[in-house]
Amino acid sequence: MRFRALLATSLVVATVSLSASAQNQPWIKDRRYAEGIGYRAGNLEIHPGVSAELGYDSNYFLRADDEGSKISVMRLRVTPSLSLSTLGAQRREGGGDPPKLNFRAGTFLSYNKLFATDSKNSDAVSDNDNVVNAGVNFSLDVLPQKPLGFDLHGDFVRTAEPSNNIVEDLAFNRDSVRLGAGVNWRPGGGLFEWRVGYELVYNFFEKDAYTNLNNYQNSLVTRGRWRFLPRTALVYDGKVGFLRYTDATSVDHNAQTVNSKIGVNGLVTHHFAMLAMAGWAASFYDTGGGVPVHNYDGPVGQAELKWFLLPQPSLAPDQATVGLSSIALGYVRDYTNSYLSDFYRRDRGYTNFSYFVAGAFLVSLEGGYSYLTHSPTYFATGAPRKGSFGQHRADATLFAEYRPSDSIGINTTLRYDGSLGNERIQLDPAGTAQDNLQYNRYELWVGARWFM
Repeated sequence: MRFRALLATSLVVATVSLSASAQNQPWIKDRRYAEGIGYRAGNLEIHPGVSAELGYDSNYFLRADDEGSKISVMRLRVTPSLSLSTLGAQRREGGGDPPKLNFRAGTFLSYNKLFATDSKNSDAVSDNDNVVNAGVNFSLDVLPQKPLGFDLHGDFVRTAEPSNNIVEDLAFNRDSVRLGAGVNWRPGGGLFEWRVGYELVYNFFEKDAYTNLNNYQNSLVTRGRWRFLPRTALVYDGKVGFLRYTDATSVDHNAQTVNSKIGVNGLVTHHFAMLAMAGWAASFYDTGGGVPVHNYDGPVGQAELKWFLLPQPSLAPDQATVGLSSIALGYVRDYTNSYLSDFYRRDRGYTNFSYFVAGAFLVSLEGGYSYLTHSPTYFATGAPRKGSFGQHRADATLFAEYRPSDSIGINTTLRYDGSLGNERIQLDPAGTAQDNLQYNRYELWVGARWFM
């Protein structure tokens, strides 16, 4: 088994969401990038859209520098999308009582066609051609402005990702399902809010080689917010999770997890916002099978400073990090379950810049550097594979779009993603074969989209 894409997969699956499958299309993450005025149908509004992009990928199979020739490809990506929702604030006429129900649902399908840049790689590329990613999501808020309400949400994401083995039967294609519900308590006109909920996340790998990685997690989640100033709030996030592998053979990382953070979020001025969260997290992995267990027990948190180039009019604390023309600098520490070892800790510094001019031109630049600290990993026999080790990762994305009209966008995306250094993982107990986790990947995309 090759582990490079496996480590990348654990990063993605740990934060599954509809937007995660569209990580190379930044405008999908924010509806202000992705949607136009839409169409009204009674008390609903509909937002269709479609994009077409042509791209170059320098290292589609995430090959290390010492693995011989990297395989570059040209990619054609076509992504139709559709969303349906109750009327937004801009369409609700005459004010009146707040809505008793807010509903939103969306879907997309992204079709990728691959073309080898070198004819000698045509067979390898054709075996992994016709890549399809897809997603569906929904959210429902009942009595969102009342002292007591509840919510439902869910999404399904299909992600197709090749392995550095190149063989299609070893591709990391996977399906992720998330379902959740919660009760929301808002006494005192919304100055204080508290949510208690439940969430189920299931990750399913399509290829037989990775059925032992299929897993699900049941989580009890809670979140609170107290607005002690007009535009600043004290916030709390807590989570208790129960992770289970359904078909574990060589990997069995069943665990109970606890995560708790408290902090402050808000606008300091109309130009300046801050987020500061700090807390503690711990894991309790099941013992047995003769394989040593390592648990995480340490601090987690996030800090972010954001400067709005234009004054931010909203005074709501939950809007403090929203703004199209801004500069941000942040740091996050967290940990997550790993498919290779028990867990890895992530320390990441990041920055982003975005500027939106007169509704016609958008440019955004975001990037970061991460250091992953992996717990020791073992073979199924209990023999050590590799002790605790670190992995350096870097990423950067430049996105620019010109909008000649309210529903047309012409864009380009330049992206870099890399695992630095030369950390190696043994493929067999004898140590006769190793996998180098290092890789570098560059992507360049040009495209156009229609959105309503």
